[in-house]
Amino acid sequence: MIQVYFSPKGGCTDAIVKAINAAKKEILLQAYSFTAGRITQALVAAKKRKVKVSVILDHKQGHDKAEILHAAGVIVLSDGEHAIAHNKIIIVDRSVVVTGSFNFSYAAENNNAENLLVIDDPKLAALYVANWRKHAKHSKAYF
Repeated sequence: MIQVYFSPKGGCTDAIVKAINAAKKEILLQAYSFTAGRITQALVAAKKRKVKVSVILDHKQGHDKAEILHAAGVIVLSDGEHAIAHNKIIIVDRSVVVTGSFNFSYAAENNNAENLLVIDDPKLAALYVANWRKHAKHSKAYF
């Protein structure tokens, strides 16, 4: 199943929070811009539910929510291998992929023209997990 969302104000953040809230075991996230408070809160709540949460962020972006995630016990990595780490991906329980142009930010939800796909496909998710792990290997601890 594929769900499609558009911004501004098209429910992208709600769809992301819903996917995170449905996680039972693991969330892997890659982000270029990550400033969205609601997404941060959902990730922290998932960690409190004993979901393994791991995040890779672009090394040049200011990520004001990284400290909050780190304090909650989330693994936060910085990808400095590339000119920019422009991925916008969330993989939930190795079965759901959330991706698109949508940055995880207030501006993306409220001001920008963005798109978001929520794809329930374990085979596709496996490809994204492999790519996430590839980037994790060359990333460094954010803190």
